[in-house]
Order: sequence, then C-alpha cells, then structure tokens
Amino acid sequence: MSTTVEPAISPARSASAGYRTLWRWHFYAGLFVMPFLVILAITGTLYCFQPQIEPLLYPHRLIVEPRDTPRLDADTLLAKARAAMPAGATPVSAQVSTASDRSAEYVFRLSDGSRESVYVNPYDGGVLGTLSVERRFMQVDRMLHRKLLLGKTGELLMELAACWTFVMIGTGVALWWPRGTARVGRALRPDLSLRGRLLWKSLHATAGIWLAAGAVAFILTGLPWSGSWGKYFKALAATVNLGEPQGAWGGLPLRSSRPGAAPAGTDARAAAPAGHHHDGGDSMPGMVTDDLPLPRTPWAVGNVPVPHSPSAPTPAPLTLDRAIAIVAGLGVTSGYTLALPAGADGVLTASYFPADPKAERTIYIDQYSGAVLKDIRYDDYGAVSQAVSYGTSLHMGRYFGLANQILCAALSLGLAAMAVTGAVMWWKRRPAGKLGAPARERDAPPMRAWIAGLVLLGIVFPLMGMTIVAVWLVDRLLFGRAARAARVRRSRA
Repeated sequence: MSTTVEPAISPARSASAGYRTLWRWHFYAGLFVMPFLVILAITGTLYCFQPQIEPLLYPHRLIVEPRDTPRLDADTLLAKARAAMPAGATPVSAQVSTASDRSAEYVFRLSDGSRESVYVNPYDGGVLGTLSVERRFMQVDRMLHRKLLLGKTGELLMELAACWTFVMIGTGVALWWPRGTARVGRALRPDLSLRGRLLWKSLHATAGIWLAAGAVAFILTGLPWSGSWGKYFKALAATVNLGEPQGAWGGLPLRSSRPGAAPAGTDARAAAPAGHHHDGGDSMPGMVTDDLPLPRTPWAVGNVPVPHSPSAPTPAPLTLDRAIAIVAGLGVTSGYTLALPAGADGVLTASYFPADPKAERTIYIDQYSGAVLKDIRYDDYGAVSQAVSYGTSLHMGRYFGLANQILCAALSLGLAAMAVTGAVMWWKRRPAGKLGAPARERDAPPMRAWIAGLVLLGIVFPLMGMTIVAVWLVDRLLFGRAARAARVRRSRA
C-alpha cells in the first residue's frame, strides 16, 4: 500500500483552524492503537470474569461435592499431591480456602523449571488432576493482555498502545467538541438519520465521548503494572515514601532461626528471597500468587547474596496445618496463598489480596518457631501504593463484585467497538492504494496547548515521547514532502 497522503482529503470547510491537525494525530494514534485495543478489550474482559470462567473450564479439578465429613488435614493433602508428581518436583505453595465445594490446590516446581498445580479432594484425598500453571487458559489470556505472548517486546508494545490511547482520546474529544451553534446535548447522542460513513462517524463520536473517562481510568490503573513505566513509577513512589513497604508482595529477605544455630538476620541488599519460594512474582490483588503480573522485589536491593545460618542439625519445621492456624489467628482464614520455605533457613509467606484493598496482608512466619517476622497491612502502604491497590481492584472488576465486572466488560467491549467503527470509517474514506491520512493544514495555527500536551505526555511517559518524536519526523519529512509535491503538481496543471 502506498503511504502517499491524498491531498484531496479534507474535513468540511466549516472546520475550525487546527481541526485537520488534530484529526491527523487522531488518525495516527488510532491506526496504531486499534488492533491492540481489540486484544486488550477481549483478553481483559475474559480475565475480569476469571472467577466464573475457570470453574466452567476445569470443573472436575476445581469443584468437589460438599460433604458432612471432616476435611483431611493440609499436610495429608500435600502428601497426596506430592505422590502424584514426578521425582524431583518441589512443593512451592498452597492455595488456602475454606470453601466447602473447592478442591485443595498445591503448586509444584518441576525439574525443568515449569510449574504444575495439583488438585486434591479435601474429603477423601483423591487426586483430581493437574494443570500447567503456565499453560492454563487464564494464564495464557493474561500473558496476551500483558505482552502478546512476545516477551519484553510485546510488553513494550502494549505499554505504547496504552500511552497512545491518551492521544487518541484527547484528539477525539477535541474533534467531537461542538463548534459554532452546535449544542453539547445534541452531540451526546448519535444521529440515526444519517447514512453511510456519516452514520458511522456519529456513532463513533458519541460512543467515544461516553467512554472517554472510563478509558482514561483503565489506562491509569493499568499502567502501574507495565514492565517499563510501571517499574520506574513504583521506584519513584518508594523513593519519596509514598509506595509500598518492602515485602508487601513477598520478596522480603527474611530468614527462619533454626534452633541450635546462630540467629539468622536479614539483609536488605539481597536480590530476591533465597529463603522461600516466591512464585508470586506474577500476581494481582484478588488473584492467587501465580497470577501476579509483575515481579515485586524490594526496590533497594542489590545482588549480594543473603547470609545463611551456620550449619546445625535440621530441626522439625512447623506442619502446614500449624502454619495455617497461625495465619488464621491473625484474622486471615481463606482465599490466600501460602508460599512454602525453599530451604532450611526459609520462611513461610502468606499473601492475601482480597477484593477490598484495605484487607490486604502479607505475613512472614518463621518455619520453626511460628513467630511472625513481619505482618504488612494496607495501612503500611504509602498514599500512591494505596491508590494503586484500589485502582487495580477496580481495573480487574473485583472491588464491588458482579456490577464491577459488568462495568469493566462494558467499557472494554465499548473500546473494542470504537476501534472497529474507526477502522470502518477509515476504510470507507481511504482512496484505493493510499494510506488515507487526513490532509495537512497549509497554515496550521500555533496550537500551543496541543504541543504542550504532547510534550507533557512525552516527559511523563518517556517511551511514548520517543515515538511521538518519530511520528512527527515521519509526518513532517516524508508525508509533508509528498503533500508539497502534490501541491506543486496541481499548481502547474
């Protein structure tokens, strides 16, 4: 397809100065964002309904028939799960739930590094089946949502798409804004008397203005979890003491004190907790540990290994049931992940992220004495981290139940519809074999507010800032030259 700009394409003559410039940037932003927006909308909607979808996908593993008989103890269930795993598999976490109709779930790390969930009937100890943590449907859906299954490249593309949605929304609102004698009230509803591309334009503009605020909220609550900008955002928040405390999501380098050994301390310089299984590197509030979206290691750590206790006879650690009882005594009884110690100096870590962020807890327990080494609560978070926790719960449709899920789904699918209607309008307007970008303005006004907005976005989101400069250069050097050549040809005709 030729990228030559068709100079004949222009908005209505009544358009105000600067209209075509805004339209042009809206076009560029939309053209890039549209496919990613559809993917984000579909995968996000599916993930939002994870609590309802997974029991339908895996009913024979996740669901059991409630019984009047007592449940088996957690250690017996873990032994049953371990027996179903190949030699060399290491238990790394348990999903603790008191729901009478749910199976017991234990996660193991296999010798090849992959993780496998084992589901056990809590009443008779029967193994119900296994699921690959990495290949289960919702995990694949989540990785599509985060990084298109393309690793770091996909993650950066998704982050760019989210940032460019700000440009698309800002220019869209500016283009929609009533001009002259037009009334805002009339512009808030589509004109169904129109036909063809004009009808599509009316539907697109009206739906867009209703969805704009929700779209901005979606972006703002999702970006803290991005792999590039989100990482530096949280680091900045931690630097000014407005972020989360160390270990709020696991990863605090604590050590259990083995009886008969010298006390084992902590070392905040450790890169990651060598003392417990931190499978929670990919999790979100309301999810199990394996669902966490982003590594959550302390910001102030380096690469110096954590010292271990001197060698001593290995004492008997707490039973799993005893550890669960200790956590229950602290007020957390169900719906949390218990990460198991990775070695003789390791600690137990209970991670509880319910729908209400105020109830969030991360509890570190000495695996021998049962002493609570650290109990991190919502009130320990800084203001920014508290806001991020609320935003995440809302973003995932968890905070106010089914209504929250439906609202998120409506916003997501509405944004997907915006992408589709935008694509239809472009296709109907595009000349054959041309890109169909809106014509450049010969004498564009200064548009200082617009330029300042782009500069501000570029400063706040540096990755986006680089692409803004790239788009401006391509538009000015390549497309601008083509438009000037076309004007010269017309003047000579």
